[in-house]
Amino acid sequence: MKDFLPKSWTVQEGHGIALVIAGPSGAGKSSVIAEILRRDPGLAFSVSATTRPRRPDEKDGHDYHFVSDTEFDRRVEVGDLLEWTTYGGHRYGTPRREVTARLIAGRDVVINVEVQGALALRRADLPHPVVLVFLVPPSRDELVRRIRGRGTETDATLAARLAIADEEVRHIPEFDYLVVNDVLDRAVARVEAILAAERSRLRRCSL
Repeated sequence: MKDFLPKSWTVQEGHGIALVIAGPSGAGKSSVIAEILRRDPGLAFSVSATTRPRRPDEKDGHDYHFVSDTEFDRRVEVGDLLEWTTYGGHRYGTPRREVTARLIAGRDVVINVEVQGALALRRADLPHPVVLVFLVPPSRDELVRRIRGRGTETDATLAARLAIADEEVRHIPEFDYLVVNDVLDRAVARVEAILAAERSRLRRCSL
């Protein structure tokens, strides 16, 4: 295949892609990512670090690395995070080594981050493609229903999350793709199609 390309071009094959999935709380990012990982065992998942409390259905080291503020400060200080941001009063960050080692090995990595974290990853010094996907529910009413369905939000925290969501959707034009998560299988298929397209994308390289 390489014989058909000019020397200044390459295909994505053989180089890992950082597939970043972001969107407002309640968009269903975790559900979509879990199904993508189930369908494609070759994908790797970057487990983010966070200072927020663990929810009853979450496992440390699987859903997040739940760390103290002191430990998070240490990771920031030594440059162990590709990006970090504050969301809802808690901090979230993407471990550098967990992502870069896999990309260098040629594996595609799925990263679940907040919107500001996704934009920071676009600015990070990764020598590999970073593809930003913005995931949204079909309507704001559905977003409210999903957040209420968790049973973890007070009226005050719900209002705060919705205010954040209203601000986040303003950043949609800064992303590469928009996926509506109306039905899980359809949303997963859309993300799979994005990944397949990115794996075949032609990219200009340095001679």
